Amino acid sequence: MRTDTIAAIATGMSNSGIGIVRISGGEAFAVIDRIFRNKAGKPVKLSEERSHTVHYGFIYDGDQRVDEALVVLMRGPRSFTAEDTVEIDCHGGVLMVKKILETVIRYGARTAEPGEFTKRAFLNGRIDLSQAEAVADVINAKNDYALRNSVGQLGGSVSKKIKELRAGILYQIAFIESALDDPEHISLDGFAQRLCAQVGEMTEQVEKLIRSADDGRVMTEGVKTVILGKPNAGKSSLMNVLIGEDRAIVTEIAGTTRDTLEEHIYLQGISLNVVDTAGIRDTEDVVEKIGVDRAMKAAREADLLVYVVDGSTPLDENDREIMDFIRSNRGQGGKKAIVLLNKTDLETCVDADVLERETGCPVIPISAKEEQGIGALEQEIKQMFYHGALSFNDEVYITSVRHKEALGKARESLEMVKRSVEQGLPEDFYSIDLMDAYEQLGLIIGEAVDDDVVNEIFAKFCMGK
Repeated sequence: MRTDTIAAIATGMSNSGIGIVRISGGEAFAVIDRIFRNKAGKPVKLSEERSHTVHYGFIYDGDQRVDEALVVLMRGPRSFTAEDTVEIDCHGGVLMVKKILETVIRYGARTAEPGEFTKRAFLNGRIDLSQAEAVADVINAKNDYALRNSVGQLGGSVSKKIKELRAGILYQIAFIESALDDPEHISLDGFAQRLCAQVGEMTEQVEKLIRSADDGRVMTEGVKTVILGKPNAGKSSLMNVLIGEDRAIVTEIAGTTRDTLEEHIYLQGISLNVVDTAGIRDTEDVVEKIGVDRAMKAAREADLLVYVVDGSTPLDENDREIMDFIRSNRGQGGKKAIVLLNKTDLETCVDADVLERETGCPVIPISAKEEQGIGALEQEIKQMFYHGALSFNDEVYITSVRHKEALGKARESLEMVKRSVEQGLPEDFYSIDLMDAYEQLGLIIGEAVDDDVVNEIFAKFCMGK
């Protein structure tokens, strides 16, 4: 990696009150010395000022004044990158911030690559790889749960847990190696049984982290939710209520919705990626039939199925088809379902107990037209996916596919240790698999990780971070 001086715009590229240009590297102070002047228009040697101080003045390009600015000085290693860092707070017009960056680059810096500031923080030992990835998660968080979990990971919640597991594994490896080197003073009698018990506890901890990835994925990506029902059951009305605007077309004509309609909804702190679908029914209409096929395809890929039943009309074959589909797909790949008995503002001729018995799902009476029962739906979704309230004090939630894969391989290695003990194999075999588990966990925090993996991770970051 190059260690020259880099610069980038650290704020969003839109007009705002303040814009920030960040500079990091060995020449950061030299660059600011070349372009900064005080309010009297005289050059000032900010490189001679104390760290973590703020200075008022102007940015100059030669003799041309560019903008009024506050300049923040942070000497390494007491900075985010652990390098000398300068931040220029200027007026937040897009053109102005670009002009400041161009000036900085003209006087000795180069444009930073995506994520290069965070990459330097990682390579300089300021943070580990899991914390670096959490930086991107904080920026991209779509809901309160995702944000709070990402902040926890940035603070080292994942790192702490992984380091604890690795320390336990390393102790066992060291004991085995010491005993094999000095059998006269270190006995291995009864060690296999003790190791098996301790590895069992470690395996349970790893499995708990792997299981948390389901909640973690929901936090970061949102719940893929598909609204199903026969024509005119009130699916589009429900969609409009959830969104808070008339996004889907609603008429008394059955089959109005011909294609899937997708919207992102923020609900009770949870992100829902909601898909409204065509009504499920047998039809000869070519276009409507395509819509029904797309609806069923979306349903098979969903995390959550919301089945809307028209409570004002008796159940028919179309309802039976949907209920059969729900029964056959519940529990597969974490798929969940809720039944909404809609149109309760009218005379109801559908028994909620029958629906619950036929689908095996909770049934919530609602009126999409009157916006009644929506709160109960929100609470049910929250409990379904987060099992009540999430705890961010002690619990660690895995949100990275990369982390989950490494944990899976570590679990396999720990299980190999248990099998070796059960088969009575020599202690050397224990060390091999324990070391493999140790290395797999190390990949999560960035130890011995390939450069290609590191580059791929940081390439997904935004500029200036």
